[in-house]
Amino acid sequence: MIVDLQLTYPSGLATAVLINGFHNQGDKMAKKQVRGFTKYFSISFLWGFFQWFYAAHENCGFKNFPTFGLQAWKQTFYFDFGMTYVGAGMICSHLVNLSLLLGAVLSYGIMWPLINRLKGNWFSESLQESDMKSLYGYKVFLSVALILGDGLYNFVKILSVTVININGKIKNKNLNVDDAQKNSPNGRKQNEIFLRENIPMWVGIVGYIVFSILSIIVIPIMFPQLKWYYVVVAYILAPSLSFCNAYGAGLTDINMAYNYGKMALFVIAALSRKENGLVAGLVGCGLIKSVVSVACILMQDFKTALYTRTSPRVMFLSQAIGTAIGCVTAPLSFFLFYKAFDVGNPNGEFKAPHALIYRNMAILSVEGFSALPHHSLQLFYGFFAFTVAVNLVKDLSPRKIGKWMPVPMVMAIPFLVGVYFAIDMCLGSLVVFVWHKLNTNEVELMVPAVASGLICGEGLWTLPASILALAKIKPPICMKFLSS
Repeated sequence: MIVDLQLTYPSGLATAVLINGFHNQGDKMAKKQVRGFTKYFSISFLWGFFQWFYAAHENCGFKNFPTFGLQAWKQTFYFDFGMTYVGAGMICSHLVNLSLLLGAVLSYGIMWPLINRLKGNWFSESLQESDMKSLYGYKVFLSVALILGDGLYNFVKILSVTVININGKIKNKNLNVDDAQKNSPNGRKQNEIFLRENIPMWVGIVGYIVFSILSIIVIPIMFPQLKWYYVVVAYILAPSLSFCNAYGAGLTDINMAYNYGKMALFVIAALSRKENGLVAGLVGCGLIKSVVSVACILMQDFKTALYTRTSPRVMFLSQAIGTAIGCVTAPLSFFLFYKAFDVGNPNGEFKAPHALIYRNMAILSVEGFSALPHHSLQLFYGFFAFTVAVNLVKDLSPRKIGKWMPVPMVMAIPFLVGVYFAIDMCLGSLVVFVWHKLNTNEVELMVPAVASGLICGEGLWTLPASILALAKIKPPICMKFLSS
């Protein structure tokens, strides 16, 4: 895939170009980026610290500032002064940020107020808003329709592209892809260094068998709902799914691991008994997704290794060490976060939307359409068809039309989370747009550094905030806005 087929792997290539750029552009450029990162990291961290003093209770502080008025605030239309999403918006493309805003306006601006008016007709007035049979059910299943439609469309599309491409390679077509790079002295040197420390096949086979056996023994003990034979089937299917996903990512830069996981979720949840299907589906989904995703990310890293002349063995060992450390730090981080904050509350700050989406996909697989609120099935079909139609227009129409088509999977996120973070992201996009107009040369160099500083600063403040929350130390002030 890396040397013979010369697949692009755009993210891995971009990382390599950035790393090489640090070394090739000299100390002046690197120092400017480091200064920019440090400056905006400090601003973001201190701003997070300052905001903490005003957020003694829920709906207090700058994160609930009614920027566009109290009525708009009730529908989550406000700027929450969060630097993390502003930084993320600076990195993401304008299309992604505008797709978020379109999804936010469509859901909280139009659909939820209209459906809420039908309370007592479409769903009972006595139900709480967080009940799956009330308005929250529409939020979940319509976001599922967008995610599922976009995921299935791209799944079929990338699988088709992969099959056609592999078929072409077998027939000796397209073998001259990027031959200029392969035959150039620099390209030959890269290939020579990359292949010098190749990873023996037996390492992969033995490692996979050992860890498969461990998983087949341990996972059913941890989750008795997932029978051992489902784990065996998952590990038999995972290598071929990993190959397809890694190949597709090399062509398109889209990691489809989550969609392969969703396929496993539907199949395992449907095959398991009703009382076991929910947990079995979710664990099976996590199993397939993890194997498929790690393989794809490693291939991206190998592309980076090729262009930076890094040993693939070192890259592989680094990821193995990182994964082992993650096995310890990820659960600890999760439980720290889970105990310090109200995670999963649909009305709170940390709604955990994707957790709810996956859980309700499993419910749909086990219980069928009885789990859906009234008339949501028709809306589900409509949004699913809309997603497919948008993708078809994007792929089949001329580029000047296709480039304006929104991304349905991105549109789905505000359906559950709310509008505020889409406004943050669009503000980040606006900053980059204006910066481009003022100084195009500087923006290419500084945007990644500035955005990373904003994201990391506020992100790091979460750790002391969590420790303060666990120690039962509350902020001294509640800043809240009321109608006159």
